[in-house]
Amino acid sequence: MPHFPDSQSQSAGVAPSRTVEDEAARKERVQTKNRRIRYLQLHPEYFEEPSLELADPLLYDRTVRYFQSAEQREKEGRAKGYAGTLEANLLRSEAKLEALRHPDPNSPMVYTKAPDGSITGVEQDVDEPPRGKEAGWEQWKDVMSSRFVRGDDEDFDYATVDGNEDFGDRDEEERIKLDEYLEGEEARFVGEGTPKGETGVQDY
Repeated sequence: MPHFPDSQSQSAGVAPSRTVEDEAARKERVQTKNRRIRYLQLHPEYFEEPSLELADPLLYDRTVRYFQSAEQREKEGRAKGYAGTLEANLLRSEAKLEALRHPDPNSPMVYTKAPDGSITGVEQDVDEPPRGKEAGWEQWKDVMSSRFVRGDDEDFDYATVDGNEDFGDRDEEERIKLDEYLEGEEARFVGEGTPKGETGVQDY
């Protein structure tokens, strides 16, 4: 029985080869996402990198730094070094000034200028219960995880993860390989030629 292209694909003007390419691209995206998620699971220290604060100074200030003790901030400052601490403070101040000049109605924080010139942030929803240290840290990890999986960390060498099978979901990748193999076998069977073992002559 000859193999006919899917009628729906033809009516939509989509070539079968394009559909195969799209499916291959989708599988590659899923594989890449899974490997990046697995990397973060195996390397939780990624979220503690001193430079990661620079990705979103205001979010870090609200979800992590706000709950730190003086001793924890001092320890973090030593880890960053003088230059790193100065850069973080500068970017945080600039971000607060920008938020003060151009308030974001979708932001959970509103920034105001105190009489002493300092800029402080308060929750827009005053009825929301204050978050604790653990909840703040989980929110920080969640946002930074999404950023990492999207590939938005410009300082990270994603090739070391995306091309590394050690970070793959082996069960999922084996299933994909099996599906591809079975699809290939099916296409070979319904293609040209006669399956071996069939003579075309009926014996009575």
